[in-house]
Amino acid sequence: MAQAEWWQGGVIYQIYPRSFMDLNGDGIGDLAGIAARLDHLVALGVDAIWISPIFPSPMADFGYDISDYCAIDPMFGTIADFDALLAAAHGRGLRVLLDLVPGHTSDKHPWFRDSRSGRDAARRDWYVWRDPAPDGGPPNNWLSEFGGPAWTFDAPSGQYYLNIFLPEQPALNWRNPEVAEAIAGVMRFWFDRGVDGFRVDAFENLVMDAAFRNNPPNPEWTPPLGPARSLLGQHTKHQPELVAIAQAMRRVAAEYAPERLLIGEAYGEPEEVVRYYGPALDGFQQPFNFQLIGLDWTPAAVAEVINEYEAALPPGAWPNWVLGNHDRGRIASRVGPAQARVAMVLLLTLRGTPTIYQGDELGMENVPIPPDRVRDPWEINVPGHGLGRDPVRTPLAWEEGPGAGFTTGTPWLPIDTRPEVCVARQAGDPASMVAFTRRLLALRRAESALALGAVEVLHAGGGVLAYVRQAPDGGPRLAITLNFTGREQPLPEGLVGELVLSSRNANPDAGAPLAPDEARILRLRG
Repeated sequence: MAQAEWWQGGVIYQIYPRSFMDLNGDGIGDLAGIAARLDHLVALGVDAIWISPIFPSPMADFGYDISDYCAIDPMFGTIADFDALLAAAHGRGLRVLLDLVPGHTSDKHPWFRDSRSGRDAARRDWYVWRDPAPDGGPPNNWLSEFGGPAWTFDAPSGQYYLNIFLPEQPALNWRNPEVAEAIAGVMRFWFDRGVDGFRVDAFENLVMDAAFRNNPPNPEWTPPLGPARSLLGQHTKHQPELVAIAQAMRRVAAEYAPERLLIGEAYGEPEEVVRYYGPALDGFQQPFNFQLIGLDWTPAAVAEVINEYEAALPPGAWPNWVLGNHDRGRIASRVGPAQARVAMVLLLTLRGTPTIYQGDELGMENVPIPPDRVRDPWEINVPGHGLGRDPVRTPLAWEEGPGAGFTTGTPWLPIDTRPEVCVARQAGDPASMVAFTRRLLALRRAESALALGAVEVLHAGGGVLAYVRQAPDGGPRLAITLNFTGREQPLPEGLVGELVLSSRNANPDAGAPLAPDEARILRLRG
């Protein structure tokens, strides 16, 4: 393990800052609040925190519409607050990753204000501008992820600008080398302050088809998928130029010692996503792997994903796994609360770097949002499709009582105040979800088989998934057995060994049938 990069054996924890901890009482989480709760993360046993955007923003998309890449939004604090948080995290052995949003800015960003000032503006070509179609409408049929055309008309100049998300998020033109250098400057600004890496937002949408061809219809589209999915992203996602952009970003990270970590957000098929490792592993160290999100929760489906993903990885590439984030429904709601521990064992025992979304260590579920409390523009723009992300972004409940220890004010979204998802209540209960997650992370740190070992799927049937992790030095072999059902299931044949950990509070006999919803780890003999 001494020869591995920290992120290979490490675990990353995503913080959605609006909902982590509010220290100033305005109902919105802040940097000082994160610093005040770092001990929870140290006790949990994670290695790094990834903080969603904290930069100045009009908040049309809650921080993903940035108006200044090199400052802190007053909602979250000051640059001094950030420096204090960074120092506090580093002092506790936690690394800090920030969000890099290179595909678009806010329409209030000075770059776009200049670009929009006229066709001869110095930064006109920093954004994607096109003349109208012959009928005066948008240049092509591309659709915004948040509903409607991906083009907004600018009457003074008589052209449309591209917005893959909201009209308030004009798309940067990555075919202009000045844009690439400007974003490299943003990376260096934060690296110089001591940041350990970036999660690179919406990377698959960074470059569009140079000929601006129409996207073809999606033959598998149904209305519940939302209007944006009625077209295939053939000309708006995963364009060939993206590999070179990932390599260029990696060269910036490599200017610093130790080299900084880059994680690319790119939804797609495994063969599309793994391209961003780069042809010589000179791209992103970790292109996010979202294969488990939205998957049918069956042993056969999970086993197929494990095998396909492992087979698609370039030689020497290090895998990673994600079960949830600020954009997708919580895992405990997707698979049911009884399966939350099974899901956590899966995430933390597969080969690769796992990322935990805040609150999943507590078994949090989606929180219903009353119509008058909806904040997400996706839900507002495309109502009735269940696309809203507010239910997964609700604040953590740190304590019981008013404000749930999150705020002394009115929380920006409703809080799940049930005692069973309260941090303080769980921290004092050795049978709780958070206590189990701590034990699991401690085991992962202690066992090289779990941190860095190889993986082999042994069994995927009868409601049970079983796989083996082999220590990299040929040492101990650990078998992970997961019961995906609410019924007792026999242990797969041939798994003989000693009990290491069970998700049940009682320790079963190592060879006994798996209890309903049980995850069990065995140290194999021989």
